[in-house]
Amino acid sequence: MDKIHSNALAAIEFQLRWQSQLASHVDGYFGPKINFWRDFMPQALQQALMDKTVGDEVEVPLPHDDIILPYTTNNIFTLQRDQFNHKLLRGRPMNPHLGRFYPKKFLQKGVVKEKITPFRCISLDETSLQADFNHPLAQQQLKLSAKVHQVSSPHEERGGRCNDWAEIVTSQGVGFQTRYQNTPTDFFSEDPFGRLDWTDDTKFYSKPRLVTHIDAKAIEIITDFYGQLLKPGMKVLDLMTSWKSHIPNTEELDGVTGLGLNQEELENNPQLTAHLIHDLNKTPGMPFDDGEFDAVICTVSVEYLTQPFEVFEEVARILNKNGYLIVTFSNRWFPPKVINLWPDIHEFERMGLVMEYFLKSGQYHNLSTYSMRNFPRPADDKYIHESISSDPVFAVYGQKV
Repeated sequence: MDKIHSNALAAIEFQLRWQSQLASHVDGYFGPKINFWRDFMPQALQQALMDKTVGDEVEVPLPHDDIILPYTTNNIFTLQRDQFNHKLLRGRPMNPHLGRFYPKKFLQKGVVKEKITPFRCISLDETSLQADFNHPLAQQQLKLSAKVHQVSSPHEERGGRCNDWAEIVTSQGVGFQTRYQNTPTDFFSEDPFGRLDWTDDTKFYSKPRLVTHIDAKAIEIITDFYGQLLKPGMKVLDLMTSWKSHIPNTEELDGVTGLGLNQEELENNPQLTAHLIHDLNKTPGMPFDDGEFDAVICTVSVEYLTQPFEVFEEVARILNKNGYLIVTFSNRWFPPKVINLWPDIHEFERMGLVMEYFLKSGQYHNLSTYSMRNFPRPADDKYIHESISSDPVFAVYGQKV
C-alpha cells in the first residue's frame, strides 16, 4: 500500500477545528490532488503526514504566522454612511447592518487600499460605520486535521500551480458564522422573512417532486453526519421532509416520523414509520407531546421558514432533555419560496443566521456548526457541467437544555 512521502500525490480531507464564544466549529475542505513536492502546508502537518496511508488521520495546531495576519486595529476603518454603496439586490437596496459581512465592492473606490476582500460592519449610526477588515479567524485558536483518502505513485510532472492548503481551508468565508464580540448579528431588519411567492405553501407543494435537491455526494455527507449524532433507540422527527430522509440505520431507531406538505412524497419515504401533513409557516405548533422526541432533523428546508423563532421554540418543547435539533442545508433552493434574507447573505453567514434561531430561544446548549466543501461531484450528476465540485454541506446543531 502506498504511503505518503515527499514526492507523493494524495487526496486529503482537511478539517479546521475552532471554538468561538458560543459554539464549537468544524469546517472541512477536500483536496483531491495534494502535491507534496509542489504544494504548501504547515510544516508540522506535512511532517505528521509522512508515511501515512489511506484511512490515517493526523491533527496539529495551526499557527497563524503568515496564513492569517494578526488582528490589528489598523484594519478597522471609520467611514461615512454614504461611502457604502446601496446596491440593489433582487430589486431591494442593500443597507449595512451590524455584524454582517460585505464584499469590498460595496465600498466606494479609494475608501481602503488593502486588498482583503470581505469586511465586517462592527459599528454604525445615522452618519457613519466602522468596517473591520481583519480576517474573521484572526483571534481564534485553530487546529487542522488531515485524513488521507488516497495516495498515488509519483510521476514526472514538476510544473503546474502551487496551492497553499492552509490558506484555502481558512478562506472563502470560514469564520463568518460567528457573532462579533458576542453581539447578536442584525439579520432581522428590513423584512427578512418576506418571500417572492406568498401563495399557500400547500398549493405550491401539491405536486409531488420525487427528486433530490442536492447531489449524491452531498447526501452521503449529510447521511454520515446524521449517523454520528443519531444513536440506536432514538425517536426521531424529520421536519419538512419529502420522499427521502437521509438517515442511516433507521432499523436501529425507535421510529422516524416525517412532517411535510405532500402526501405522495411522504408515502414514498421508506424510512418513515409515521407521517403527517403540516404547514409550519401557517401553524408553527405541532401535534406532539412535550419531550416526545430524542432528535429532530431538518434537511435543506430551513431556508423556507417564515416563522423560525416560533418553530425553534416548538421544537424545544417536543424534544426531551439533551435531545438534538440538527439543521443541514446547502446552496440550492426554490427561489419563489425562500425567505428574502437567505440569498442576500454569504453561505457561511447562513450558519450564523440559523445559530441566531437557536440562541433566540435560549433553550439549546452545546451549539456547533459543521461545513464540508469541494468533494468531487458525481460524474452522472445533471449539474456536472456547472460545477465539478459537490454541493457544499452546512450544519448547525444543538441540544435541548
